[in-house]
Amino acid sequence: MLDLRDQIIHSALDLFEKNGYHAVSVNKIVEAAHTSKGGFYHYFSSKNEVLFVIHDLFITHALDKAKSANIIKDTPTHRLIKVVDEFIEIFDLYKPHLAVFYQDAFFLDEKYKVIIKEKRNEFKQVIINILHDGIISGDFRKELDVELTTMAILGMVNWIYKWYDPNGKKTIREISTIYIDLILHSVVKDYKIN
Repeated sequence: MLDLRDQIIHSALDLFEKNGYHAVSVNKIVEAAHTSKGGFYHYFSSKNEVLFVIHDLFITHALDKAKSANIIKDTPTHRLIKVVDEFIEIFDLYKPHLAVFYQDAFFLDEKYKVIIKEKRNEFKQVIINILHDGIISGDFRKELDVELTTMAILGMVNWIYKWYDPNGKKTIREISTIYIDLILHSVVKDYKIN
């Protein structure tokens, strides 16, 4: 069973996803979470803070996974595989969060936008660093444009939120395998399918 804070987040997430941020009041969140306004304001200063927490949950998860994959794996190729794989899994684990993010992120207060942007940039930097390391080690093609390649990887993976269906033809694992193969074909020198 969810604690009250998580129940409020879950209720707000469901309401935001179905109705959009502006159509949802604190009263509607309180009603859906089966709590009082006092219960809501015990954990959150505003509806906007709840929106921030929804965004921050999946971005923090993605960043933590990327950092740990970057430390655990030995070669740039293995690090890139792990980071991309963990990133793609986010679209299954946090599908509603991502829908709300892409639908309502521009409603975030500026202070929250700054925090989210910093974490997104930090995640981007993990990939940039892996690509640089791979070029230096000779694992990756030396002519790679690191910035553009990073943006291509992020763009390709981020678009999954638009079409991914947990009940679709491909599982998230199968999608990850295909995406990783495409990315490795693009970056690894003399890449061969195992």
